[in-house]
Amino acid sequence: MENSDNTELHQPEIAENKDSIEKTAEDNIKPDPIEAEPSLEELLKKSELMAAEHHDAWLRAKADSDNIRKRAQSDIANAHKYAIENFASELLTVMDSLEAALAVENATVKNFKNGMELTLKQLTSTFTKFNIQVINPEGEKFDPHQHQAMSTVNSELPPNTIVNVMQKGYILNDRIIRPALVTVSKAKNT
Repeated sequence: MENSDNTELHQPEIAENKDSIEKTAEDNIKPDPIEAEPSLEELLKKSELMAAEHHDAWLRAKADSDNIRKRAQSDIANAHKYAIENFASELLTVMDSLEAALAVENATVKNFKNGMELTLKQLTSTFTKFNIQVINPEGEKFDPHQHQAMSTVNSELPPNTIVNVMQKGYILNDRIIRPALVTVSKAKNT
């Protein structure tokens, strides 16, 4: 009988535990009102706001790129327009020297010659400063890339050798800006 008494005592406890387990399970099944999904209208409003923000950012980026492109075009145009500004400034000193020589009254030929030599030095200095090199190829082999043959003559020199330079040529940064005008030797007629 003792066993039956023990069984009866434990049965109400089991029933109470069973009720509490069912109650806990029901609590877990019920949705939490805090974690409820937003309505479609709220989602739509949120999406519209995000789309408007992205559109505004896109418009700003497009405007920035247009401004950069316009500024670059302006810089390029100014670079082309004022590319020789430094060179022109250097040539002004040569011009001043020539004008000063012409302004002198009662100048002698010797004074003019000295003034012309000084002016030539200024011009040569300016050419060197801006990497303009002289092509004076007398005695060299003819090069059609740097020289322009004006005539050919019989000469003691080997054929295709430059005998005379009629006009010097000039190179600017490895680019021919004017070829030298030359007379070239030809093979002797036998």
